[in-house]
Amino acid sequence: MELLDLKAEIRETKGKSAARHLRNNDAVPAILYGSKTEPVSISVSTPELITLIRKNGSSGLFIKLTIAGDVKPVRTVMLKELQSDTYGLNYLHVDFQEVDLDEKITITVPVEVAGESVGVKGGGLLQVIRRELDIICRPGDMPEAVVIDTTDLDMGDSVHVSEIDLGGDIEIPHEVDFTVLTVVHPGGGASDEEEGLEEEAVEEASE
Repeated sequence: MELLDLKAEIRETKGKSAARHLRNNDAVPAILYGSKTEPVSISVSTPELITLIRKNGSSGLFIKLTIAGDVKPVRTVMLKELQSDTYGLNYLHVDFQEVDLDEKITITVPVEVAGESVGVKGGGLLQVIRRELDIICRPGDMPEAVVIDTTDLDMGDSVHVSEIDLGGDIEIPHEVDFTVLTVVHPGGGASDEEEGLEEEAVEEASE
């Protein structure tokens, strides 16, 4: 697991006007918290944050955060949430979660597809219903993605979350055995099973 470097400063002032002042001076207001960490208001450099995100994306990032003026100047954190404006042009706020590398945490990772399924070769369409999945693991065990091999899937076949085994000590939490992806018939009427999957997807989205 790679730890990315980022610097921060303690944020003394709070409120909308203070946050606006920070943004106007190339800084982004942020908050640091954790299960054993009292919330700390901080700010990070906008150019440095932009560079970090452009190089590494924003999903599943673990950072060595150096905080000037903090009682604990170096912390290992995860980028938990990144808020931007309506057009995605400006970062408005960042949430960092302090993590213990020996304890399990919940992380969201992307779903990736491997192989060309039998059903797709026969003219079917692959539908990925869940583009991301939550997993529970230690930070060092985090996979870059949940990779699903679709080679043996025929039309009407699907993969449910309970069928995905990431090995090791990694868990995918779920209360309902929801569908992650499926191969459907092209055009025309859908089968009863496919209609059921569509209804299931709608219900899951509503939840």
